[in-house]
Amino acid sequence: MAKAHAPRFLQIVNDAKQTVCETTVTGVREKLAAKETFHLIDVREDHEWSAGHLPGAIHLGKGIIERDIEKVVPNIDDAIVLYCGGGFRSALAASALQKMGYKNVLSMDGGFTGWKDAGNEVVK
Repeated sequence: MAKAHAPRFLQIVNDAKQTVCETTVTGVREKLAAKETFHLIDVREDHEWSAGHLPGAIHLGKGIIERDIEKVVPNIDDAIVLYCGGGFRSALAASALQKMGYKNVLSMDGGFTGWKDAGNEVVK
């Protein structure tokens, strides 16, 4: 069942999606299979992360990513893929990282739900 998001939230997400680059669940799976070098970051809440996440991901919740990203990814040229539950919060986080100077940030459209629904591996 799809979540009913508030209209103002959807507006800021749509605004963010105008300025960020997105990738798909398939695109991320292909990057992982090709052993591409990138930081895979889960921006969901702690309880969502604990329930399951993508293999190889690190957790930097949306509430702290701006504060802590420079410790985890000090090089603003490094490739970063962000994901959340469906691709909305990750788009907002990607927009924030771009404003901080990060140049190679992608948001995974479909998020963890799309990943799981496609039958991909999930770790706890």
